[in-house]
Amino acid sequence: MVDVTGFIESGILEVYVLGHTNAEETAEVEKMAAQYAEVRKEIEEIGLALSRYANARAVTPDPMIEPFLMARIDYMERIKKGETPAFPPLIQMGSTIADYLQWLSRTDLGPTEPLTSVHASIIGYTPDVTTAIVWLKDGAPDETHTNELEKFLIVEGTCDIIMGKEVRKMNPGDVLIIPLHVTHSVRVTSSQPCKIILQRAAA
Repeated sequence: MVDVTGFIESGILEVYVLGHTNAEETAEVEKMAAQYAEVRKEIEEIGLALSRYANARAVTPDPMIEPFLMARIDYMERIKKGETPAFPPLIQMGSTIADYLQWLSRTDLGPTEPLTSVHASIIGYTPDVTTAIVWLKDGAPDETHTNELEKFLIVEGTCDIIMGKEVRKMNPGDVLIIPLHVTHSVRVTSSQPCKIILQRAAA
């Protein structure tokens, strides 16, 4: 019998929410969350607690944490309800928007309310690759990846992706793969939200 309480109390869920689990640990957490409602609830409560902690100390929380946490929970719920797991193609130079029409044509994946900051919907997951459709109203703050490649395919709108002193102006159809250890941020330059296929692949 699975010790769900012991799993919750092990501390791995906190590490998962902070984004510090390895591929094997991430797969274990998401398998447990797909099977047990109490694990899903605990993940959500940890995310909310972290947001409250940051707010109580006048620290601006990373605006990407909550949308991606909620996207993971939503994806697990969809799989639990019978959605067949999908495996979108890897983003590479030469990838096109048409490669992802199967997911972009879905009407159930976008924001359900007017976009205030960020919305994400996961469309494919394996322990090595997570693929999501992301809507950015204004942009995304600096981040640096040490063990995964972050890949962008712009679908709608425009943005600048800033890597150090380099600014890449991105338009629909453009692809950019961020190298490891490179700090980068996104600034939306269009009046409409920037819609992106975002992929994070283990390196």
